Amino acid sequence: MSPSLAGLFTGLLLALIAATAGFGWLLLAILFATAGYLAGAHLEGRIDLAGVVPGRSRG
Repeated sequence: MSPSLAGLFTGLLLALIAATAGFGWLLLAILFATAGYLAGAHLEGRIDLAGVVPGRSRG
């Protein structure tokens, strides 16, 4: 399993847990799933988040 998919599934698991508390938590869970996917894709090297994070450069 690729790191981006693992991050997506981790975020979705957190989303499932959070969604039991209501619609607002479901929206937060979608944010978790997106963040998990982006983190996994960054670790995999498919996307570069260095331009998005302030103060971080490749040097």
